[in-house]
Amino acid sequence: MRRLVKWSALAVYGLSILAANWLIRNVGTVVLPDGTHLSPVGFGLLAPTGAYAAGVTFVARDVVQRSAGRRWALVAIALGTVASILVNPRLAAASGSAFLFSELADFAVYTPLQRDRFVLAVLLSGLAGSIVDSLIFLLVAGIPIMPSLAGLVLAKLWIQLLALPFAAWLRKKIPARA
Repeated sequence: MRRLVKWSALAVYGLSILAANWLIRNVGTVVLPDGTHLSPVGFGLLAPTGAYAAGVTFVARDVVQRSAGRRWALVAIALGTVASILVNPRLAAASGSAFLFSELADFAVYTPLQRDRFVLAVLLSGLAGSIVDSLIFLLVAGIPIMPSLAGLVLAKLWIQLLALPFAAWLRKKIPARA
């Protein structure tokens, strides 16, 4: 079971990085002059459209760490970033930088909590990672921060909240790695 979860989570993690970068360039209701696509995320906020796929990455990253270990999470970031270069090199650099620093925030929050409070660890590390990821991504990608930051964090939070029942189920199925 651990092996299936490990490979599935790695695939979801890497593909969601690629999907986030593709969506931001190709799907959305508002298009900024630089080609960034935005979509409504609730409460009158807009976010780069890849935010939903980026939200998946935070949950997938925690599943990767639980089932495969931290090194595999870093490998998935590298592979997702390399694949994203095909979509847009500027977004790939922004995405890779953002995921790397959000991974560090995730390690700081998730790692100490995950053994005893896995679901809380997924939620809090996802929120911390979302904030770090969003700020760095917007800065490096050159996307205006003020119209995008709140919506970007909110979109990722929606996905993370939807994933909490899965995290609770997974905690019972896959014990934390030693």
